[in-house]
Amino acid sequence: MSDPRTTPSIFTRGAVDLGALRPASKPAQPAPASPAGGAAPAGAAPAGFPGAPAAGASIIDVTEENFQTTVLQLSLTTPVILDFWAEWCEPCKQLSPVLEKLAAEGGGSWILGKVDVDANPRLAQALRVQGIPMVVAIVGGQLVEGFTGVLPEVEVRRYVDAVLKAGGVEVAAPEDPRLDAADDALMTGDLDEAEAAYRKILAESPQDHAAESGLAQVELYRRITGVDPTTALAKADADPDDVAAQQLAADIEVLSGQAPEAYERLVAVVKRTAGDERDAVRKHLLSLFTVAGPDDPAVASARRALARALF
Repeated sequence: MSDPRTTPSIFTRGAVDLGALRPASKPAQPAPASPAGGAAPAGAAPAGFPGAPAAGASIIDVTEENFQTTVLQLSLTTPVILDFWAEWCEPCKQLSPVLEKLAAEGGGSWILGKVDVDANPRLAQALRVQGIPMVVAIVGGQLVEGFTGVLPEVEVRRYVDAVLKAGGVEVAAPEDPRLDAADDALMTGDLDEAEAAYRKILAESPQDHAAESGLAQVELYRRITGVDPTTALAKADADPDDVAAQQLAADIEVLSGQAPEAYERLVAVVKRTAGDERDAVRKHLLSLFTVAGPDDPAVASARRALARALF
């Protein structure tokens, strides 16, 4: 997901004056956190000023009276995600538990602010709530993009991660038990099981780079099964024009931790070949890029070299 501060926002129809949402009456006084450690009562705000939530609280009730002293000030140090809901709203009852679960998992890295639109119509109007459930975030005192309606948990999690990144919070990659199982199969040499597991992940999540890399590794291991590395490398060195030997040598180099050398070898072969032969080498090289993943700096460099060789 892109940074919500740099994407088209639902608020582009006009500026929202958050500063205008000053309490019409004296801010609520602090109250103790619930014994269960769940949502803090209305009037909560960050530690260090009136209405601070209890230490460790990740969910607070937001009202028109405490918005300025709670949400805006808290957002200067901790991203705040607002959940606009109402008791009569059935979709809200689907989304709110997901947000509350993620807030609890966040351990205070962000705060979930619950806003009852019936009890706080002025706040809902100021933030242009046109339907509920509606979610927006406030980072550094600034309103950022949100969404309306119920989303799957995986999409809500991505939104939360984007907000955290916008707030400068480092987001750890979530663990995926499906990927763990596939990786385990690969490490134990069960290539058929690993392939099936990676393909299943890609069927459900076509852009999963980790699964793409895992599947490319399966294909790589199959290509070098039963091959003597020393003999294969010697054959490739003895006959630079033997395309199959060069491809196999590149596979061995990748598995030996010499990926840059493997890429350089195949780029050189691309320069010396043409037609179907060149295309086969190009595809082989791309498969080795997939093994490493898109963020590997050696891959970025080799891609530029490949482009120069092709064009």
